[in-house]
Amino acid sequence: MGGGPDKSGLSFQHSFILSGMAASIAETATFPMDIIKTRLQIQSKKDVVKRGLVQTGIGIVREEGFLRLYSGLFPACLRHVVYSGSRVMFYELLRENVFKRDADGNFPLWKGMLAGMTAGAAGQFIATPTDVLKVQLQMDGKRISQGQKPNFNGTWDCLRKLHGEGGILRLWRGWLPSCQRAALVQLGDLTAYDYIKHSLMRKFEMKDGPVLHASASAGAGLVAATMGTPADVIKTRVMNQPYENGKGVLYSGSLDCLRKTIAEDGFMSLYKGFVPSWLRMAPWSLIFFISFEQMRAAAGLSSF
Repeated sequence: MGGGPDKSGLSFQHSFILSGMAASIAETATFPMDIIKTRLQIQSKKDVVKRGLVQTGIGIVREEGFLRLYSGLFPACLRHVVYSGSRVMFYELLRENVFKRDADGNFPLWKGMLAGMTAGAAGQFIATPTDVLKVQLQMDGKRISQGQKPNFNGTWDCLRKLHGEGGILRLWRGWLPSCQRAALVQLGDLTAYDYIKHSLMRKFEMKDGPVLHASASAGAGLVAATMGTPADVIKTRVMNQPYENGKGVLYSGSLDCLRKTIAEDGFMSLYKGFVPSWLRMAPWSLIFFISFEQMRAAAGLSSF
C-alpha cells in the first residue's frame, strides 16, 4: 500500500471519535437496506410466503409502516460508534505501531489483510451486545407483520429482557460468527480501501481528495459485500434462533448453522441478501469514508 501522509502527529483518540461520527451518518442514510437484508437472510424453504428484495421493502412499509424501516436505528448507531471507532483505531494502531510500513513507506497488502481482519474481529467483539440488540429489534417488525405481539418495547426494554434471560453473557451470544464476519468484511472495507486508495495515488498520481475517496470506497464496498455476506447470513440465523436453557434450538453454533443452511437451502442461500447488502455497503462505504476523511482534514489530522 502507498506511503501516504506523515502519521507522526496522529491522534488515535480523535480517530475513534471521528470514525464513530462518520459511521453514524452512513448508518442512518443506509439503514432501511439493512432491515430488508436481515428479513431476506432469515427466510428458508420452510417459509410459506417468500419475498424478493423489492417485495420485502414494499411489504414492510405496507404492513408495518414506513418508520419500521428504521426500527433499531439507535442501537445500530450505538454499535457503530463502538465498532467503527474501535476497528479504525485498531487498524491504524496496527498499521503504524505493530506491523509498520516498509522502508519505502509502503504498507504491503498481506500486512493490511492481517491488520484489517484483526481490527474487525476485535472491534466486533467489543460491539457484539449492540449488534444483538439491533437484530432482536429488527425481527420484532416481522412478528408484528404476522399479527404477533412484539417481544420488546424499545431498546432499553430489549436490553433488560435479554440480560434477564442469561445475564451479561446473553449479550455476547453469537459473538463468534459476528467476529468471523467482521474479520472478512474488513478485508473489503479497511484493507481494500487503504490498498486501493494508495495504489491510485501511487500509480495514477490521483490527488488525495473526494474523488479518490469515492473511487476507493466503491471498490471496498463490493469486496466487503462479497466476503461478508455468507458470514452475515450465519450470524443473523444464529442470533435470531430461539434458545432454551441457554442453548440454541436450531443450531449448536456457527459451523452447525453453516452445515444445516447448505443442506436445507443450498450453497447459494449463503448469499441471500447479497444485493441489498452490496447496495447498502457501497453507499455506506462511500458516505463513511468521505465523511471520515473530511472530518479528519477539518480536525487537522492526516489523511487515513
